Amino acid sequence: MLIETPDCPLVAELCPSPNHGERIGCATPDMILLHYTGAPAGAQREEWLRDPGGQALAWLVNPLASVSAHYLVREDGCIVQLVSETRRAWHAGRASWLGLTDINSCSIGIEIVNLGHEAGLPEFPQAQVAAVTALCKSAMGRHGIAPWRVLAHSDVAPGRKVDPGERFPWDALAREGVGLWTPEAPSAPGGRVYLEGDEGQPVRALQAMFALFGYGAQITGVFDAQTKAVVEAFQRHWRRSRIDGVADVSTVATLRDLIAASGVSHSAEV
Repeated sequence: MLIETPDCPLVAELCPSPNHGERIGCATPDMILLHYTGAPAGAQREEWLRDPGGQALAWLVNPLASVSAHYLVREDGCIVQLVSETRRAWHAGRASWLGLTDINSCSIGIEIVNLGHEAGLPEFPQAQVAAVTALCKSAMGRHGIAPWRVLAHSDVAPGRKVDPGERFPWDALAREGVGLWTPEAPSAPGGRVYLEGDEGQPVRALQAMFALFGYGAQITGVFDAQTKAVVEAFQRHWRRSRIDGVADVSTVATLRDLIAASGVSHSAEV
């Protein structure tokens, strides 16, 4: 079933992708996941650098690619719809949030044309950001999606994905009611710092806080590589001044502030 009618009045172009299926266990989406398109290595790279939007669109509708998204937003703000919102697009891959592992079934995927980290993570043009914001607001209104359910691909796949990256202006979206945001908490000299190799109850409590917020953090009491990846993903979205995988005072305080802002009650303290 290929899309024939746009779900959103902001859509300027339809480019149906065959890569979709039935939503499983979720009648309507309750999450929006933002991606960047990036650019592949190897022989195709030069073609992508010349026309990143066109190349990304061709890939998302290629049946051999087995990937897709509901929308693609070009640099000039043009919105292309590829998959109906009633269908399960293939954009999240192996992922989890709040214990759910079939993120594709519960989400709307939006690909933002940007060459990504391998090309120095170019700035996102204002027109593109405005279009992404408006598209998210439209979907949130139509499906009753809460602001805190607008997430990064890197949030649901720590250590595997880094998009849309630390230069994506989440704070600007939040000013329009899209996404959860609090100001970055300041660092404090002499405060407790958690880093890879640490063990004990405080690390267990830290992992529990990340899991409560939504991340797929395993509560082991050991600050391992997986925990570091979760911390880096959190920093890439909400503590962008330094992304090092170290849970310092600023990172932990920002996490606490976001949990409070989301309305989730918790008992874990670090």
